[in-house]
Amino acid sequence: MDIAKLIDHTLLKPEATKTQIEKLCEEAKEYRFASVCVNPTWVKHAASLLQNTDVKVCTVIGFPLGATTSETKAFETRNAIEHGAEEIDMVINIGNLKSGDFHLVRDDIKAVVEAAKPHALVKVIIESSLLTDEEKVKACQLAVEAGADFVKTSTGFSTGGATVQDIELMRKTVGPTIGVKASGGVRSAEDAKKMVDAGATRIGASSGIAIVQGLTANTDY
Repeated sequence: MDIAKLIDHTLLKPEATKTQIEKLCEEAKEYRFASVCVNPTWVKHAASLLQNTDVKVCTVIGFPLGATTSETKAFETRNAIEHGAEEIDMVINIGNLKSGDFHLVRDDIKAVVEAAKPHALVKVIIESSLLTDEEKVKACQLAVEAGADFVKTSTGFSTGGATVQDIELMRKTVGPTIGVKASGGVRSAEDAKKMVDAGATRIGASSGIAIVQGLTANTDY
């Protein structure tokens, strides 16, 4: 298994500098990661740096709280794609989900999916650390109904990250054809293997180099 091809090489810290983004892109090219995942403000620059490579540009929408309006998320998505994004990681409206307003959650995801298609795939961040198992299942079901390509555990900015148990539950819920992304707290090759064995098809991490080198990184994402 080429673990590098499953990794979204990630830098989402608000204090990330242009130099750090450029380093991220160079590392992604060197190690042939699946994508770089950057905040929307860096998409255009990352796309220019990664032109004519196999590395995709991924960005985050409604991040990290998921509490912006559907119209805002759709605009963010279109704007990011215009600047070169090929993968969209959007945060669900967590408050709507926990309120039982499931149609609002589904419509929110659908607004992003419709804004992205056919130009970019959509990963739906459910922020699993804030949800009960029942809510995790419901969030995944709504993502599938809305036409998303992936479900994703976490932003890496909340109370916890990916767990093997959550990946197993999410994979069981969405079935074999939808992607499952583990993000937050994946710091080593051993962590990554456990996630893949549980059903993950993508890993979101700032520790991508440590993972492919068989080391353990000191990082929160």
